[in-house]
Formats: sequence, structure tokens, C-alpha cells
Amino acid sequence: MKKLALLFLVSTLSYSGFAQKSQSERLDSLFTALHAKKAFNGNVLVAEKGNIVFEKSYGLANEETGQKLNPQTVFELASVSKQFTAMGIVLLAKQGKLNYDDKMAKYIPELDFYGDITIRHLLHHTGGLPDYMELFEKHWDKTKFAVNQDIVNLMATHKPAVVFQPNEKYEYSNTGYALLGLIIEKASKKSFGNYLKDNIFNPLKMKNTLVYRSRYAPQKIDNYALGYVPDSLGKKVLTDSFGKTFYTYYLDGIVGDGMVNSTLGDLFLWDRALYTDKLVNGKDKALIFNSIKTTNGEETNYGFGWAVSKHEKYGKIVNHSGGWAGYITFIERHIDHDKTIILLQNNESVLTVLPHKEVRKILYNEKIESNGLKAVTLKSEDLDAYLGVYASEGFPLKLTIFKNDNVLMTQATGQGAIPMSAFENHTFTFDPANIKLIFNPEEKTVQLKQGK
Repeated sequence: MKKLALLFLVSTLSYSGFAQKSQSERLDSLFTALHAKKAFNGNVLVAEKGNIVFEKSYGLANEETGQKLNPQTVFELASVSKQFTAMGIVLLAKQGKLNYDDKMAKYIPELDFYGDITIRHLLHHTGGLPDYMELFEKHWDKTKFAVNQDIVNLMATHKPAVVFQPNEKYEYSNTGYALLGLIIEKASKKSFGNYLKDNIFNPLKMKNTLVYRSRYAPQKIDNYALGYVPDSLGKKVLTDSFGKTFYTYYLDGIVGDGMVNSTLGDLFLWDRALYTDKLVNGKDKALIFNSIKTTNGEETNYGFGWAVSKHEKYGKIVNHSGGWAGYITFIERHIDHDKTIILLQNNESVLTVLPHKEVRKILYNEKIESNGLKAVTLKSEDLDAYLGVYASEGFPLKLTIFKNDNVLMTQATGQGAIPMSAFENHTFTFDPANIKLIFNPEEKTVQLKQGK
């Protein structure tokens, strides 16, 4: 359930003619091109002021049966679940069943040796607790499912040191939100899933949203997207194919940092409710959607379950991404202008992108800049002329050029592979890092340009 950094590998596409297209056509062109490059497989919803301006599905929900995605397909949300965990805590505070400044140990006394860490610290990722996944990798019997109480038991047994003191700094923590999930259960005397169902999902009529652990407690969900990752040969597989000792399998019983499952439509109901007082009031939302400062004066840029930022043109933005077991998810709300972006994907690979910045530009009728070159579509065999390992005396890195179907991939020594977009004159680019490769296939050389 690690939160995905929002600097994703977004390739340059051909956007010629977008100025003459409608907003919906521009969005469809964007996602159609990404799907063709195997960079997007999932569902999209874009809305303005409560009206859905674009909603569409791209690709398959089930590779084995050929079942296609549709807007009603259910996806695992991964870390997008954290906003629901945070809301559960807010509602318990409103119900008088806990206080934000209660010490974590009030509800989890086994961890009283961690001292002054509070619920508020856990919500803001300023608690300083170590990563539970590393603890399980070292000490857990991987033939068994883990649940939230097992996190407590392992931490109580091994007493891993804190990473920093409470509120000393911000560091994203799955441990904190898993413990918040357990605190919800202890304070409400209900299971995490039932508390969210009774207090969020049912009141908002989110009929297709549930806390679902597909391995720990499987059930039949007809319209469900399975999550796929590539195996060593690049074939799409479920993470379960890696065996029951793989972390996404044995950690499947843990909730709070993930495990909420939902649809485009239900997430849109959630978005609309957050503009009202159905669940919480303005005072509550001031906590949920605002950053705080750590003791050294740095902004966390994180509220209660939402990343928070301010843009000169787009205004206040709150969003969250997620990635787990083949799912890549994202929700973004432009609070000042009432715009919403929801992206749910069930393929995760080196080619996968999260094009939220391009969607923003389309929503604000901005031009998506190209690099002045004409984009070209190449077949897999067209890329063979560029493949190989490139090196130069005095240059510290080697560049390995390979292909993934019809996408040229570049990997520098000690770095991850990145997908390149193809343009005329044997030119390939990766715009997020301002990288350009210009090949001379006859001489078997390449010019590497980055920035200026």
C-alpha cells in the first residue's frame, strides 16, 4: 500500500489537433494513445462542478476470460483507502469515542514504549514509526496471513526503534494508517469494514464500495478488476502467481493503509459528499484538507488522508495515489474550482503512467506542449535498429537500449528503465526528465541530451 510518488513516467504523445477538439475528445485521445502504448489499462472519470464531463474504460478486467472493464467495475484502491480510514477517525472523534490528541497507547497499550505518539501524528504521517512491511519480511511466518493485531505483536516483541520523534518531520507511513485501522476497531467495537460501511458507505449510498481482502476472505464480486503485474518474461500475471510467501499475499489481512475497494461512480459520490456537510462540517474539513508544520517549521503537505498543495492557476488541490498488487489508483479534487479526476488502473508495469498533469491541462483548456517534432508510430521490428549497449570514454554511465513490444526502453547504469516516445529523425524523448536520444543507426551511435 505504498503511496506512489506523483512524478510518474509520463511519455510525450502526439497532441496535434487538440486545439480544435472538445474537452471530451482531448481526454479520449490522451487515454486512447496511452492504452495503445500499454501505459494505461483502467477506468477514468473527470468532472466539473458536479457534472461528469468524461467517463470511459480502457482494457480488460480479466485477462484469462477476456472480460472488459466498464465504468461499474470494482477496483482495489490501495492507498487511496487512507482517506476513508482518516474519515473514520474524524467521525469517531465527532461521536466522542476518541480525541485526536489521545496517545496511540491509549488504544494499543502494547506499544506504550513508543511514548507520546498521538492519533493526530498518525493521521499526518508525523509519528515516526518504522515500516511494518520490513518487520514482517524479517520475522513473520509467511505461511500465515497477517492481520492488524499481528503488527502490534511483532512491534511489541522486537521493539524496532522510531525513525524520528513525534512531529519532528513528515514521512509517509503505512504503519501509522494500519494502526489507525486497528484504533477504529477498538474505539467503535466494530470491524474496520463494518464501521466504514455503517458510517460512510451506506449513508452516501456507495453501494459498490467495501473493505475486501481477496485472499484473506475471498467472496464473489461479479464485476471485479484483477490486478496484473509483469513476470520475468514480461507476461501479465497476478501477484498470487509468485506464491503464498509473496508479501501481497500474506499481508492481505491488514486494513487501514489499504483494502477499500470501489468504483468510479461511488468515488464520485464520495467527492460530491465532501462538498456538503453530510458527514462532516467545515471545521472538520479544515483539518482534513490542510497541511500542518513540523517542529522545524516545514510543511507536511498532508492533511488527514489527503496530500495537499496549492497551484497558482488550479487553486487548492487535494489528492492521493495508491499502488498495490497490480493496482494503480488516483483521486484528485480541485477544491477552489470543483474539478475532479479519478483514475483506476489494474495493470502495473514499467510502462504504466498516471497522466494527471495532462488531464489538468485539458480541464483548464491549456495546450499540452510538444517538443516540436512530429510523433511517429513504430512497430516492434522498427526498433531493432536502435537496440544495444551504448558507451563512451569519459562518460560514467552505459545506456542499455531494449524494447518492450513497440516501446523503446532506455536504462542507464544503476537506474530504472524508462519508456521513450518516438519522433521523426530517429529521435526519442522522455519529457519528465527532459531527456532526448538522437540515434544514427548506420554509425550505431546515439546523442544523449538532457536539459540544456
